This record gives sequence, C-alpha cells and structure tokens, in this order.
Amino acid sequence: MRAVGSSWEDAAAAYLADAGLEPLARNFTCRHGEIDLIMRERDCVVFVEVRFRRSAGHGDGIASVGAAKRAKLRRAAAVFLQAHPALTDAPCRFDVVACRGTRAQPAFEWIRAAFEE
Repeated sequence: MRAVGSSWEDAAAAYLADAGLEPLARNFTCRHGEIDLIMRERDCVVFVEVRFRRSAGHGDGIASVGAAKRAKLRRAAAVFLQAHPALTDAPCRFDVVACRGTRAQPAFEWIRAAFEE
C-alpha cells in the first residue's frame, strides 16, 4: 500500500510542479507526523496532504482530513519551519490534493487553503 501512496505522491508533486510550485521537501517526518509534500508558491510555503481514494464510497480526499489529522499537520509544519529558519516569516497554507483514477488517467482535485493554519 505504501508503494501506491508513493506513486500518487509522485503524480501530485508533478501536477503541482506543472502548476508552478517549487518542491522544497517530501515526506517530512517528525514525532508529530508526516507531511507528504512541502512546496513553495511564490513567497508562500505550501504544506500538501495527498489523498488517494479508490472509490467515493469512503468520502472524498478533503473529507478524509479530519480535525486530528489537521492538528498533526499543523504541529509537523511548525517543526519544519523551526528547522528552516529562512522560511519562518513566509506566509504558509495547507492544501489537499485528492487523487483518483488510474496512473494512466489520473484526476486531481487541488484544494488550496483547505483549512486554516
């Protein structure tokens, strides 16, 4: 299952790069959790949660990022920013990229500022 997630993270990273975002880090892990992608859009640091759903029966990607997951992402983002002082004063946001389809025909829903920081 990890290989499937990694494959969709690759696809989401490429999708965001094609949209002009610059990759900063991937799979940033700390004691609070993991951030799938960390990117920059102009002066903004973007923390991205990538979600893949085989079917809509389990809810869409944004619905799967509940309050507990959002709190973990916020804490992990704070650790990342502490480790990268040059980015500390940059504006930040949390995006979700919901993936569906197949690798041959992927579909993405990019929710910018999916929740407050």
